Amino acid sequence: MTRVRLAAWTALVIGIAGLNYYARFTDSSTTNSHDEIYSWSSFVGGVIVYAVWLLLVVGIAADRRDLLALRRPKSWGRALAYAGGALVGILITGAVVSLLPLPESPGTEQGLTPTQWESRYAAAFVANLFLFAVIAPFVEELMFRGLGQSLLQFLGRVPAILIVGLAFGASHGLVEGLLVLVPFGIFLAIVRDRTDSVYPGMLVHGLWNGTVLLLAVL
Repeated sequence: MTRVRLAAWTALVIGIAGLNYYARFTDSSTTNSHDEIYSWSSFVGGVIVYAVWLLLVVGIAADRRDLLALRRPKSWGRALAYAGGALVGILITGAVVSLLPLPESPGTEQGLTPTQWESRYAAAFVANLFLFAVIAPFVEELMFRGLGQSLLQFLGRVPAILIVGLAFGASHGLVEGLLVLVPFGIFLAIVRDRTDSVYPGMLVHGLWNGTVLLLAVL
């Protein structure tokens, strides 16, 4: 049954990555993607996508809810220390990547970070902030650091951490962004490995996404 679950998880990751890369290289829309954060349709669409994603993840786990690692860390103090270390690692990675002569910066490539504050769309911005700082981290952590990392444990701790990081990065359908997203996924996988819980990773993930969006409009 574990092999079946692993095959289903792998298929889901490949499917999500494939769709996102297809959109990345075929999108000919002239609409400024940075405005999506101020769009109610983006929020509704995002909620639907993550709801379907969550149902599939829970469905793959089925009666093995322990695979999702939805459990409290044995020590919150230790968990927060690892979470802080992950944040430092993510910041350093971002700083190093920003110095590279890339065709396009990872943040610009994804196209979600707003370039200015639009007060008339404040309500939609708050809704999308909730989507990316709460809903997305919850679902993505269950998908990768929860289910995925649990299913890959038979390979060993290090291979599981690396594969989860690569899968997380690829699922976003970006190119330059992989330089940031893969290390991001690996750091959170290390936190999950050390704490045996997805909660610290959800906290880091949510804080990072929320902070990036808020700083972009301040």
